Order: sequence, then structure tokens, then C-alpha cells
Amino acid sequence: MTYNFDPEGWLERNRAALEARRHRGEIDDDAYRAELAELDRRYDEMVARLDGTFQIPTSRSGRDR
Repeated sequence: MTYNFDPEGWLERNRAALEARRHRGEIDDDAYRAELAELDRRYDEMVARLDGTFQIPTSRSGRDR
């Protein structure tokens, strides 16, 4: 598993894709706002899960390696 995930980049790419869908007429302004709110909710949830979840285990002797 890698911890090199960029949540800000993920949000930026997904917002750009959403803007492109609106520009092409695939979604209207109301749908755009609803999907944008959901995207922001998912981003906030994701960042909350990523923040401080990794811990370096101690050795069996109790000393750090």
C-alpha cells in the first residue's frame, strides 16, 4: 500500500471533470451544485481518514528502531 495519495490533486481533477460535464451540457447548474457538494463531502471525509492514521510500530524490546 502506498501513502503517496494527493487529496488536493484528486479534488482538483474531479472538480475539473465536473466543470467539463457542465460545460458540455451533460448536467445543469442544479446537478452541478449537488455533485460539487458531494465531491466536497467525500474530500472532507477522505482527508479526515488520512490525517494521522500511520504509526511506526516499536520494536519488541520497546525501543525505537
